[in-house]
Amino acid sequence: MANVVLELGLALGLVALASLLAARLRFSAVPFLILAGLVVGPHAPHWGVWDFRFIESAPLIDFLGRLGLLVLLFYLGLEFSVARLLRAGRAIVLGGVIYMAINLPLGVLLPWLLGWPLREILVAAGITTISSTAIAARLVVELKRTANPETEIILGLMLFQDAFVVVYLAVISGLVLTGNASPGQVAKATLVALAFMAGFLFLGRRLKPLLDRWLDIPSDEVLLMVVFAGLTLVAGLAETMHVAEAVGALLVGLVLGETEHFQRLQHLVVPFRDFFSALFFFSFGLSIDPLALKGAVWPALAAVALTLVGNFTGGLLAGRTAGLSPRASTNVGLTITARGEFSIILANLARAGGLLPVLQSFAALYVVILAVLGPLLTRESRWIYARLQPVFRWPALPPRKQKIS
Repeated sequence: MANVVLELGLALGLVALASLLAARLRFSAVPFLILAGLVVGPHAPHWGVWDFRFIESAPLIDFLGRLGLLVLLFYLGLEFSVARLLRAGRAIVLGGVIYMAINLPLGVLLPWLLGWPLREILVAAGITTISSTAIAARLVVELKRTANPETEIILGLMLFQDAFVVVYLAVISGLVLTGNASPGQVAKATLVALAFMAGFLFLGRRLKPLLDRWLDIPSDEVLLMVVFAGLTLVAGLAETMHVAEAVGALLVGLVLGETEHFQRLQHLVVPFRDFFSALFFFSFGLSIDPLALKGAVWPALAAVALTLVGNFTGGLLAGRTAGLSPRASTNVGLTITARGEFSIILANLARAGGLLPVLQSFAALYVVILAVLGPLLTRESRWIYARLQPVFRWPALPPRKQKIS
């Protein structure tokens, strides 16, 4: 037990250092956390009690990472709620359809050309299609673009992708976790997953008055215990029905996001979200063997190139369709480039379903590259627009305002 506690302390120390470095650099912590996990593990050195292989504590770290996934998806559900999904405007829906029509086929194309089996193709397509809501939202705030005209479309595209990924995760998890690839079994697994989702959301909306009363608990500690108990129970129930536990967590958040207590829950869950989601990204990196990354380098680089082209094109067209200027539309196409939580969720799903091990290495490299490249491109959107402006004959940028010293 002493070794487990010490190893867990070492792991938390690495997570803290990675987060601190990211904060000092004012950058997304996702790539730092994944890289921190990659450099340690079974291949890492050890000196006496300072054992960075995490042999004894690996199951515990993996469990905490899974818990981090549940909390992260639960919070995302709280943030958007069913009502917000239903209120998505025409421009957002049209932009989302345009984005998916461009990027999902590109996501299918690469693994198909590589000769991967059907289930691996579908998982890889999801990994490369879905943007990171967490990174995109953080960039909008950090770059002080919340009042910009394109922000509504950016967040709307994230909302559309989140709605898409709920259905996609349900379908893919049914296919991957059952291990059946026949059309009949795929259809059955899909129907079960969709029925579970629809039934849970319908029941949640019908029980809203009861949920409002049940969650009217004065003590924050007791409220968190009740909510976390429900969260883990629903996630576990979803997994028994061959629906990804992440989908169960997201559904709980969507339902509770409709209650009158959702703001209080958001406030209470934030510290747990940040802490456990950091462990989620770290544990993902820990599960990857760096020696196995070599075989995934070229597929990951090819996927990054396709993503940059597809995301920029999709975001640009979505912005222009919504009536935004070329400059604002450029910001849309660049801000949605980063990849993160959903790509890793799908990679973990592939591992649970026993799919090709290369998917883990592919996802790790792909996410790390775009989690770094996405924010950099977004910060330099003015420079990128200036280089593209003569090519597309867009309006010239006004000169920067000079700071008065």
